[in-house]
Amino acid sequence: MKQYVYLAGPITGLTFQGATDWRTHAAELLNSNKVECLSPLRGKEYLKNAGALHAGTYDGVLTTGKAINRRDYFDCTRSTAVLVNLLGAERVSIGTAMEIAWCYQAEIPTVVIMEKNNLHNHVMLNECSTYVVETLEEAVHTMKLLLNDL
Repeated sequence: MKQYVYLAGPITGLTFQGATDWRTHAAELLNSNKVECLSPLRGKEYLKNAGALHAGTYDGVLTTGKAINRRDYFDCTRSTAVLVNLLGAERVSIGTAMEIAWCYQAEIPTVVIMEKNNLHNHVMLNECSTYVVETLEEAVHTMKLLLNDL
């Protein structure tokens, strides 16, 4: 049975490559016949030359506010588990905080990566996070244990 892992994390303020590099690496590390990773940036390659991405609407059917919100909600709530990368965040990611809350409400486990001094380190976000680790490698190992995919 195919399991889905949604790859959540900040996008606003990053370039397309900056927002996708870690997701590509995580998908490679999680690579198996049983796991498919879902990225909120899939199908949005037209943003490659947009520079620093903003939280507004872009031209394109996948990048209206409603389209972003509904697909990210759909992906989060249909996933087996969600891997959240908050490492090095320079601003609070409202979208990522919403995704963690959606998962909490839907009882979908999350593996959250963040440093102890991360600006997302907040009692409510921590309470909604199933597992909190400090490296991508530790997150991938935890996810593989969770999915019984070692």
